[in-house]
Amino acid sequence: MYYELYVDVLFLVNFMMDYLLLLLVRKMLRCTATHGRIFLGAALGSFLTCVVVVLPIPYAVLKFILFHMFVNTFMIRAGLKIKNMREFAKAYIMLYVGGFMLGGVLEALHQYVRVASLFFAIAVGGYHIVSKLWDFIAAVHRINQYKCKVDLYLGERRCQVTGIIDTGNGLRDPVSGKPVNILDKTVARQFLGDVKMSQVRYVPYHSIGKKEGVILALTIDQMCVHKDNECWIQKPLIGVSEEMISAEGEYQMILNPNIF
Repeated sequence: MYYELYVDVLFLVNFMMDYLLLLLVRKMLRCTATHGRIFLGAALGSFLTCVVVVLPIPYAVLKFILFHMFVNTFMIRAGLKIKNMREFAKAYIMLYVGGFMLGGVLEALHQYVRVASLFFAIAVGGYHIVSKLWDFIAAVHRINQYKCKVDLYLGERRCQVTGIIDTGNGLRDPVSGKPVNILDKTVARQFLGDVKMSQVRYVPYHSIGKKEGVILALTIDQMCVHKDNECWIQKPLIGVSEEMISAEGEYQMILNPNIF
């Protein structure tokens, strides 16, 4: 039994898959590698793969080592311009994570490939699916990373909410300069109850979709943020949102990072 191998086809298929994988790794690691650099890495990886396949190496284990240690190492270093071992280790792991995800998508879609040439279109479509899936996973991770429990105190009242530390929230009171934390209007209504108008102030703000506006804010006694450690903030300024902060109710408060 023998197999007929077309080296040019092997090179082309491997080049395309290596290029897509390096694009995924660049996205996962937020590298600054250019498309030209990735093109070079994919071409080198595909060429070395063809060399290892064509060479009459008698031991399958040796070929396995050459594929996974030799070829991938050169491809990553050339394509992503990795300089140190820590970055290389991350890139190496992400190469297999991306390959596993892309392979799963291609396996799910292969039944729809009736013409061999459609494989390239399916592979590109698979890349975009995995790319969007990674964006979703990264977004969920960021939200969970910045989530925390927050205890609010005002007189005899106490309320615990789930907060999220939003690095994009730089709202400050123009008079005192204090950072403003945003509390969901439903929770605020239950927690604050009837407060004296002398305690209330209005803070101007602008956001996406709204150039100018004002938000009702007041100072409470104290606030405790439970993250890695307890962080107590005395006399924090709390703004009451005009709309629900989270449509799914995952969190009820947006914390200003400047309070820490």
